[in-house]
Amino acid sequence: MGAYILRRLLLIVPTLVGIMAINFIIIQFAPGGPVERVIAQLQGTDVSATARISGGGGDFAGSGADTAGDAGAVGSRYRGAQGLDPAFIKELERQFGFDKPPLERFAVMLWNYARFDFGQSYFRDISVIDLVIEKMPVSISLGLWMTFISYAISIPLGIRKAVKDGSRFDVWTSAVIVVGYAIPGFLFAVLLIVLFAGGSFLDWFPLRGLTSENWHQLSWPERILDYFWHLALPLTAMVLSAFATVTLLTKNSFLDEIRKQYVQTARAKGLNERQVLYGHVFRNAMLIVIAGFPGAFISSFFAGSLLIETIFSLDGLGLLGFEAVINRDYAVVFATLYIFSLMGLLVNLISDLTYTWIDPRIDFESREV
Repeated sequence: MGAYILRRLLLIVPTLVGIMAINFIIIQFAPGGPVERVIAQLQGTDVSATARISGGGGDFAGSGADTAGDAGAVGSRYRGAQGLDPAFIKELERQFGFDKPPLERFAVMLWNYARFDFGQSYFRDISVIDLVIEKMPVSISLGLWMTFISYAISIPLGIRKAVKDGSRFDVWTSAVIVVGYAIPGFLFAVLLIVLFAGGSFLDWFPLRGLTSENWHQLSWPERILDYFWHLALPLTAMVLSAFATVTLLTKNSFLDEIRKQYVQTARAKGLNERQVLYGHVFRNAMLIVIAGFPGAFISSFFAGSLLIETIFSLDGLGLLGFEAVINRDYAVVFATLYIFSLMGLLVNLISDLTYTWIDPRIDFESREV
């Protein structure tokens, strides 16, 4: 097992490099960039997600305005740069690191990230790691509650479906699960807003934020209620499709165990169905479901909340990533990509180790070629 763990850890390095390289190449061919965004700010044509520039980009607003009136059009590879001083454009490139060849920039980025030096946000006066830590509580709240609620629904429902396999209950709940899984979470979120958040019908739930503006003035019971009041719609939208996989996994796992010989033996000893189900089958059938918990949480934490946070204006990692891409804040884009990829790879390893911990019969090392 030690050799297997070592191989998996060593494989993380080329995997991370490959992920970063593919995205770095895509960015090189993507239209726009931080330099173009600063130019658009100066020309008054910026349509980014956040309409202000602070920190790095903001330092150039004044000098750019001073040079914008220079006579003659200056040739530049940046759209909208005509009329700007070439020295100002070069200073912008230096500020964002674009004065170096792409290969050198990529190598420097990997070296810095290997030392967990993620630098500063281009357009916010804060380091990237501090920005991630600042936004993380919102995403953790969504990820934890979504995973907890989906498991709380899926496990009892999956057990019930396994016991009633082929019955009318099994058929209609399967239909509901398939429909719920097929509906995109963001589309259901828009429907919830229209129905319950003042869209066109009822105005029962807030549309923005995780807490109310007067949250600090509320008592602790009122704070808890306010917190879940704001979480109600986002969690409903996220849970709708999340519980389908775990429900079907639980059902199939229970069906597989129920058909085994030890279950027939337990029944022959005179145990009732409840004792057989929860005294024998439950422990074995739930191994694969429990082992998948780390992966399910990471999936909901990093991927499932992106559109939901954006739709409900929840200031978490999903919204941060969306704004970073729209605003061409590449420092945040690549740093968060690196952090999330690294955590995802480590959690995948932890999930595999969890399988071997709860079921010693599983041996990944013996499967290595």
